[in-house]
Amino acid sequence: MRKSIYKFVVAALAVSAGSPGEAEACSRVLYKGLDSINVVGRSLDWKTPIPTNLYVYPRGMHKVGSDRPGAVEWTSKYGAVYAVGYDGGITEGMNEMGLVINGLFCKGTVYNNAETENRAPMSMAMFVGWLLDMNATTDEVVEVLTRHEFTIGGATFDGGTVSALHWGVTDASGKSVIFEFDHGDIHIYDMGDYRAMTNDPNWPAMTAIIDYWNGIGGKNMLPGTVTSPSRCVRANYFAHHVEQTADASLAVSITRSIVADASVPYTYVIEDEPNLSSTQWRSYADLKNRRYYFEIVTNPGYYYVDLTKLDLYDGAPVLKLDTSKTSDLVGCANSRLHRSAPFTPMY
Repeated sequence: MRKSIYKFVVAALAVSAGSPGEAEACSRVLYKGLDSINVVGRSLDWKTPIPTNLYVYPRGMHKVGSDRPGAVEWTSKYGAVYAVGYDGGITEGMNEMGLVINGLFCKGTVYNNAETENRAPMSMAMFVGWLLDMNATTDEVVEVLTRHEFTIGGATFDGGTVSALHWGVTDASGKSVIFEFDHGDIHIYDMGDYRAMTNDPNWPAMTAIIDYWNGIGGKNMLPGTVTSPSRCVRANYFAHHVEQTADASLAVSITRSIVADASVPYTYVIEDEPNLSSTQWRSYADLKNRRYYFEIVTNPGYYYVDLTKLDLYDGAPVLKLDTSKTSDLVGCANSRLHRSAPFTPMY
């Protein structure tokens, strides 16, 4: 009996292994409610605060994906709200069709190879914006990625950190995929009934970990560390076992509680782990009602941008919400959006 318990504990620890001080920590969860309610929540975790402002861009804007010759160019078909880090690069966003795309760290990412070098340049700063501007559904994004007519590039940030990412994509119907770059090749995975993603390992290995813990049964035991596999297992389990509701506000609240459980406590410190990440902000996208919620963990509340109540017509101004001035903001933030110049991409 003791030997069996020992083997079980060793296996469980091995499955949820990972340095407790991993720097690239983010979590994403999909809540599926009733009456076509789908909410995507995510946490952005980093070792230091990442200044992030919200921008609303209208339809009909001409944009370029890079300052390199031959870059991808487009004129936006859809208006969108973007979360822009350092006022220089789009981390995530949601468009007026209810498509949401979130980038999470995945340190094994390699974007390019010899075959991609001569394709049209696309900067990481604009990549998510391009996909949101031009696509209404997950299937349309998959089609663009499958053609893979671009090459990814972009500046480092925060003292030389490389933006090694993978992405979750969900549309208003709830259809979700994860896509990852592996030495220049794009791998696209239908999420099926999985409802969470975090960071490393890559998605096929992560699903094996989730399946392992599903076999144990979450009501008996769940991994409790801040490692990527532990957070993913917890978020996936709870997303399957909370109440389904047709109340959009309640759905966002439920999602918020799941993401909080998968977050890393602010200022959490482990001795000899100076790069340990903690959650800096969280977002929640109500895909049915086109509301994008934002929550900075040091603020007392959270707020949202309602895309259905904004003018997104061709020629409308760019709007900006400076999140450094939102410590008192709760509820609808539309009135706090101000005309702004477009952000300057960190190509």
